[in-house]
Amino acid sequence: MDFHVTLAGRGDLSARIYRQLRDAVLDGRLRTGERLPPTRELARRLAVSRNTVAVAYDRLTADGFLTGRVGAGTYVSASLPAPKRRKAPSAQGPRPKAVWRSLPPPVQASAAAEFDFRVGVPDAALFPLETWRRLLARELRDAAGFADYADPGGHAGLRAAIARHVGVSRSVRAEADDVLVTQGAQQALDLLCRVLVSPGDRVAVEEPGYRRAKLLFASHGAEVVGVPVDGEGLDVDALPPRTKLVYVTPSHQFPLGTPMSLARRTALLAWAARADAVIVEDDYDSEFRFSDRPLEPLQSLDRAGRVAYVGSFSKTLLPMLRLGFLIAPPSLQDALRHARQLSDWHGDVPAQAALARFVDEGLFARHIRRATKVYAERHERLTSILDSRFAGRLRVVPSAAGLHLCALAEEDTEPIAARARQAGAAVQTLSDLCGGFPAAGLVLGYGSIPLERIDAGLAVLDRAWANGR
Repeated sequence: MDFHVTLAGRGDLSARIYRQLRDAVLDGRLRTGERLPPTRELARRLAVSRNTVAVAYDRLTADGFLTGRVGAGTYVSASLPAPKRRKAPSAQGPRPKAVWRSLPPPVQASAAAEFDFRVGVPDAALFPLETWRRLLARELRDAAGFADYADPGGHAGLRAAIARHVGVSRSVRAEADDVLVTQGAQQALDLLCRVLVSPGDRVAVEEPGYRRAKLLFASHGAEVVGVPVDGEGLDVDALPPRTKLVYVTPSHQFPLGTPMSLARRTALLAWAARADAVIVEDDYDSEFRFSDRPLEPLQSLDRAGRVAYVGSFSKTLLPMLRLGFLIAPPSLQDALRHARQLSDWHGDVPAQAALARFVDEGLFARHIRRATKVYAERHERLTSILDSRFAGRLRVVPSAAGLHLCALAEEDTEPIAARARQAGAAVQTLSDLCGGFPAAGLVLGYGSIPLERIDAGLAVLDRAWANGR
């Protein structure tokens, strides 16, 4: 056999051997009637077990690419059509809808920098992994309980636990039946779009604001309009006519960090009632609060059924768990459950059951208390250094919650941030999160940088700033 098998690539070894031999048969590098080496010999060449090669040969035989002759060996099947040299896929292949061609490429996950100031990344070291492993293993032992398709609304125990938790911690008005468990906040937004937004509908977002929400709305064909944010939150008077949905982060505005004032909340609710519009309230990280109790969420003030409340465990636990929830007005709940069932049915039920126990046993509240103390120390240290060492260059926007803070600047911070990243400090500019209302500044996360690393990380930023002068 002139053709050589290699073990480069992904997947189990027998699957890789299968794919390479199959492709060699299809494009003529292995000819009809050609004898393949015995499984023992090929296994020796590749330094793998004989069984690994035998599995690949058996699969190729079952698929009709090879035939075995008793006492004579294994051969390329004579019944295959004449091979044709395969060509690379044509660039003129299927094209996605225009809206997908207009969106920027998906952001690839980046490796953690030496000084990690990335936004929205929690500290994995704080996650109680051993406790989570115990709870998940307990659920998985009852495999029969998860053998069938489940309720698209999510695990009943988790829905009840979420309703109790947000009722106590955030004054959200909800029963278990009002809760829809999702694969993170992003899926909650996607389901709302499926149910509410048609191509051409106008959706208003905060400016600056959460970029991936804007892209998601745009992917559904919405006309996405930025509305400026000031010290009191979204400027309700600037909402454009014919807006069908408005997306806000009132408890801890992303990325500025300021809460929406009670006057603005009241005005926004009144506007939604007049405009027959829906407000999507994303309460993404206000569990971590370092001072007084936050203002009541829009959902608890809403009396007209206009607010859909979105929450996530990506910041409080880990992003990889992909667990979030949506509490929507009763008029939308049936449609949202249908949309969930038609997209991915119900998500990871064992993980949902484990999280229900985690909440019900008080472990989630304990984790929040512990993590809040850690993040509060980092928030205080970061603020202190920015106020002293960067005075005159950066002005910290006051905030009392979450995993990041924003600092405004008088000059363009893009080249400064680029130099800092090259030197090992991952920082994000405010302009990355702005659309039609550009602003200069930095957004610094402290979720995944230890307290003792903050000083050195900001020293890198300081040098990057000085090197540009």
